[in-house]
Amino acid sequence: MDLNSASTIVLQVLTQATSQDTAVLKPAEEQLKQWETQPGFYSVLLNIFTNHTLDVNVRWLAVLYFKNGIDRYWRRVAPHALSEEEKTTLRAGLITNFNEPVNQIATQISVLIAKVARVDCPRQWPELIPTLLESVKVQDDLRQHRALLTFYHVTKTLSSKRLAADRKLFYDLASGIYSFACSLWNHHTDTFLQQVCTGNEAAATNSLERALLSLKVLRKLTVHGFVEPHWNVEVMGFLHAVFERLKQFLECSRSIKAENVCRDRLEKIIILFTKVLLDFLDQHPFSFTSLIQKSLEFAVSYVFTEAGEGIVFERFIVQCMNLIKMIVKNYAYKTSKNIEDSSPETLEAHKIKTAFFTYPTLMEICRRLVTHYFLLTEEELMMWEEDPESFAVEETGGDSWKYSLRPCTEVLFIDIFHEYNQTLTPVLLEMVHSLQGSTNMEDTNAILIKDAVYNAVGLAAYELFDSVDFDQWFKNQLLTELQVSHNRYKPIRRRVIWLIGQWISVKFKSDLRPMLYEAIRNLLQDQDLVSHIHPQSVLFFLNGCLPVDDFEFRTDQFLPYLESMFTLLFQLLQEVTQCDTKMHVLHVLSCVIERVNTQIQPYVGCLVQYLPLLWKQSEEHNMLRCAILTTLIHLVQGLGADSKNLYPFLLPVIQLSTDVSQPPHVYLLEDGLELWLVTLENSPCLTPELLTIFQNMSALLELSSEYLKNCFKIINAYIFLSSSEFLQMYAADLCRSFCELLKDITTEGQVQVLKV
Repeated sequence: MDLNSASTIVLQVLTQATSQDTAVLKPAEEQLKQWETQPGFYSVLLNIFTNHTLDVNVRWLAVLYFKNGIDRYWRRVAPHALSEEEKTTLRAGLITNFNEPVNQIATQISVLIAKVARVDCPRQWPELIPTLLESVKVQDDLRQHRALLTFYHVTKTLSSKRLAADRKLFYDLASGIYSFACSLWNHHTDTFLQQVCTGNEAAATNSLERALLSLKVLRKLTVHGFVEPHWNVEVMGFLHAVFERLKQFLECSRSIKAENVCRDRLEKIIILFTKVLLDFLDQHPFSFTSLIQKSLEFAVSYVFTEAGEGIVFERFIVQCMNLIKMIVKNYAYKTSKNIEDSSPETLEAHKIKTAFFTYPTLMEICRRLVTHYFLLTEEELMMWEEDPESFAVEETGGDSWKYSLRPCTEVLFIDIFHEYNQTLTPVLLEMVHSLQGSTNMEDTNAILIKDAVYNAVGLAAYELFDSVDFDQWFKNQLLTELQVSHNRYKPIRRRVIWLIGQWISVKFKSDLRPMLYEAIRNLLQDQDLVSHIHPQSVLFFLNGCLPVDDFEFRTDQFLPYLESMFTLLFQLLQEVTQCDTKMHVLHVLSCVIERVNTQIQPYVGCLVQYLPLLWKQSEEHNMLRCAILTTLIHLVQGLGADSKNLYPFLLPVIQLSTDVSQPPHVYLLEDGLELWLVTLENSPCLTPELLTIFQNMSALLELSSEYLKNCFKIINAYIFLSSSEFLQMYAADLCRSFCELLKDITTEGQVQVLKV
């Protein structure tokens, strides 16, 4: 492709490819696809996206095509690979100027340079790193930033290579540039701190961005650039300096307002410091030994004492707690049962941990976790009032929940309590004893403290097995607290029912269960259940009472409550609106049906009538449909031969769930096949409708997937039901499918085919 004549044509087609008109867009995309393998095409793209006078959208598209071309055609062994001559020209052109004015395009250029570096650096591209090191020293702000951005992406990409030869090359690179990277980071960090002191906000923001990028480079070099980093003075010097720098940046955050642009970047660099420590601990636990003391002192100081007040923010607290947790749980720091079998490194780390976690320190951590971090916040209480279902879903594992502070504090509590249970058990029991008796309804804080302490007792249930007489506690206090109807007491009612759910599989007398069923029925009869105590809490308890592997469950104890429980759960299923809550209700209903089996028959009429409507309403919610399928499986088993009355709804559901041409089958197929099999097993005869849905089977057999075993069971079920009628319709198709299957399945699979 001649560059001069081609540039105009390619530019014109790229312009058309940015059009919103599909009549213009589609032909342009086709033409660009044809040019992908043409010699010189990527040189033309390079000229276009480095020409800052052209339209930004066109340049953006040129960069993307160039980047995709690297993935497909850069390696020598790739079909239609670029020539070595063109690659040499392109490499030189990519690092001629680091002066891209548009941030998004600059990032893409940095990424594509890193992609080339992954293949060619350092052997075919020895000048890349020296050029970058020189470019980050220039005084021009734009060039310096773009070079630093590229330096980071190149370092990140090279550090991710895992072959031994590539690791060796990265170790050599890290040793050669580490000192420079440290000085670069220190320079930009000092410059930022000075500019903040003088109030030069614009300059400080620029310096902070450079400090952030240089720290990102150092993170990759430190974590992945050395086999035994504890022998490198500069690496350990940098890691020890991290704590002092963190303190400087945290203090700096006091003077920067939350709405300030600089504040967001400042929090990012603070989090990045903690990531350096966490990554280093994860990759080099023994090299981290000399940092254990400092890390624990720093994290505990900011999270569990007044030192952090007015400075710390949620994500920083989460990171500090993760650091403590990783040190406490780290397998490398745990001594063997026979102490003499432990390595000297393990003994040293264990000694440091033991010296730090004294009784006063552990007591303070435990108390702060429970009485500070476990407390429901005003924001949470407000959300509970305004949207109780959403609050329940969030608290029991919504998408944002796993990234929030509450689960992190609970996991840290569980890990520390497990590790130091002999020390912490008396502390927690003393907190429980201090809360015995009635609670002042006007004292909101006292109610929230009790909620938090009960939460701790539930989380530590297994550790407290020998220390808590839960049966007596339940009879003497918890049961009474469930009956308190005051609106302000709803956090305790919710927590108590959750607490019982935690303990029921740990330590709870079977004879007490009828009292529990009575209490839970009363809660379900609460007309304002959704806003009053959360349906999720009640369901959690019921789920704890009814698991299949619970050997303490006695059907005869539950039967007196079956009708009312089932009716109330069905009413709840109709009342709640959140998909997650409906799924949870269905799960509990399924457990009830599974537990009592055929004895459910008198009570399922209302549910049978409602499920078709719910199925229709859940068209966009495949996970809810999975829950409906599971409920149907248990319903069919409970109804036995009477399940034929469900066929007008049941068979279309099976048809849809097992039709591989329908998109929902990705979610529904496994449960759909099980429902199909259970339906056949409980069918008194083979109906024409059951015969019709077998048309789905040939496509299922072609999948040759993990579902084959169930498919064979379904085929056998049809044969057992009515062999002559079934085989008359499908024998020829089945034989063809089996002959195809036998060619590419395992010996075990072939045996299954022959059995059929």
